[in-house]
Amino acid sequence: MLYLDAGATTPMRREALEAAWPYLTGEFGNPSSHHSLGERAAAGLTGARRRVARALGCRAGEVAFTSGGTEGDNLAIKGLALASPRGRHLVTAATEHEAVLASMDYLRRWHDFEVSFVEVTSAGVVTPAALAAVLREDTTLVSLSLANNEIGTVQDIAALAQVTHEHGALLHTDAVQAAGWLDLDVRALGVDALTVSGHKVGAGKGTGAVFLRGRLPVEPVLHGGGQERERRSGTENVAGAVALGAALTLAETERAERAERVTAARDAFIARVRELVPTAVLTGADPLSPGTGAAPAGAGPGTSSSGTGSGLPVRLPNHASFCFPGTSGEAVLLELEQRGVITSSGSACAAGADEPSHVLIACGMAPEVAQTSVRFTFGGDVGADGLLAAADSVGAAVAAVAQLS
Repeated sequence: MLYLDAGATTPMRREALEAAWPYLTGEFGNPSSHHSLGERAAAGLTGARRRVARALGCRAGEVAFTSGGTEGDNLAIKGLALASPRGRHLVTAATEHEAVLASMDYLRRWHDFEVSFVEVTSAGVVTPAALAAVLREDTTLVSLSLANNEIGTVQDIAALAQVTHEHGALLHTDAVQAAGWLDLDVRALGVDALTVSGHKVGAGKGTGAVFLRGRLPVEPVLHGGGQERERRSGTENVAGAVALGAALTLAETERAERAERVTAARDAFIARVRELVPTAVLTGADPLSPGTGAAPAGAGPGTSSSGTGSGLPVRLPNHASFCFPGTSGEAVLLELEQRGVITSSGSACAAGADEPSHVLIACGMAPEVAQTSVRFTFGGDVGADGLLAAADSVGAAVAAVAQLS
């Protein structure tokens, strides 16, 4: 089996499990308890918080542990918006993860916020000019992902944060898919809040963290005993936090080498799929032709897909996604599994939905084409030969499905 669905989840890393094991067994204390067992658990939690903070380039006190990316997005968006006296206007993009969109919709329905959606290019890129066009004096919060979970497009968050701050608003970024592949230094990114999830970096499911800058007021989503500096009540998952700290540290250590190696293998995979399936449509930013379908209107030749010339990769190193017009995306998935290739049709959080991807629709794709999408997301141990073999399987699977159509 070749597992190409790392965007959905990754196996727990042995190092993360070994780091967490003591807190799953003998060191089972509650970190709020004032006895030796609780104090040892608290020390483990403190060490984990420091490791996460180092990976994010922030202070330990700016890290709040959560149950994963969805809770982190909810806490950052609802917490910052409800605590801000500035106004009741929010900005996001229609290509965002469901956790972001649903949080925004909750604030609209129950707290009288107004939500504006910034325009994206056909590759899912938000340009600074497009963002500036929707910002207002009463804009409280902008939420835009660092890298899209379905199409892999990378945003120039630093440039978008600068525009946001010039208008006096805050910016949150969902960095769940970017963790382990892009630099998450929150100071360099210029963000006010950032979300990560443990199971995308080998720390196990049910773990995560959110960076909340400095002394920004945050209204808790979970109320109770006031843990996590009163930002997220509930007895902390010490073992999960320790695993997250270990996994993020490893991911950051390996990031540069892994990204370079996997990027080269990904590009060869994309080229082979296009060779074998000439009708295949690569969704998101095109790393083999950066200016195609991504640059803002009026941009000159060679403009990067981020629209800024920032030098950022145009899409995640471990991500390739296609539509195969004239087929069924689900049928292609089944054919690929028969050939030993495991992948997905898009976000695992939207699995089972009959509607075409909201991300692809927002990028201007026709619904009948969007329903043929297949997402390939690679782990850090993927090899070039394995990906080329997978591309051959893609060609065979699409041909088999086309014959049955």
